Amino acid sequence: MNVIRHNTIRLPGLALASVCVLATGCTTVTTQSFRVVDNPNVEAAYIAVGADFGKYDQLMAEDMGIYFPTDAAPSVKDQQRTRQIFREAFLGQLTNYRIVDGKGPTTLLVHATLIDFRNATGADIPLVRSELRDIARPGALLFLMELKDSTTGEVLARAADSASAPAFSTSTNSETDWSTVESSATRWAKLFRQFLDDNLNK
Repeated sequence: MNVIRHNTIRLPGLALASVCVLATGCTTVTTQSFRVVDNPNVEAAYIAVGADFGKYDQLMAEDMGIYFPTDAAPSVKDQQRTRQIFREAFLGQLTNYRIVDGKGPTTLLVHATLIDFRNATGADIPLVRSELRDIARPGALLFLMELKDSTTGEVLARAADSASAPAFSTSTNSETDWSTVESSATRWAKLFRQFLDDNLNK
């Protein structure tokens, strides 16, 4: 694996140096530490301390998580279409990787999350899963990619970016701009592919 250079990358409100993770099936809370890594392609990148990507030779893609303010969210139909657009964009960038449908000891789980809180208030923050609440800032849009061990659920890496801003429908008086959704999905898919290549040494 390539040696990762240490540097300081700051994304306002992105507090991922350490996070509390709930172990699956129990209520034990553990703290996981990350180190900031130099990555010119995304706004912030973090690798878990002690992470070893050498054993992974295949990927499994989870459905994308999407968070919107309760009173400014696209329709369920639009959200499903957004997930499909992002899934196709990402799978299109992973043609050199083996994609599988099941978990396993050599399978890396890929989980994408879109947090669009451009129209949110503090009351919307509890809707986001607990370990992401520090980065779910009202007024901000963030795309987050996580790499996890598929059998333990341990987060091994995170990359975050907010440069693209797709235009979603937030009321019955507006429509989702699908061209911006598709261009954002394509951009983020390319950024993530590079992030994945860098860390899996492809």
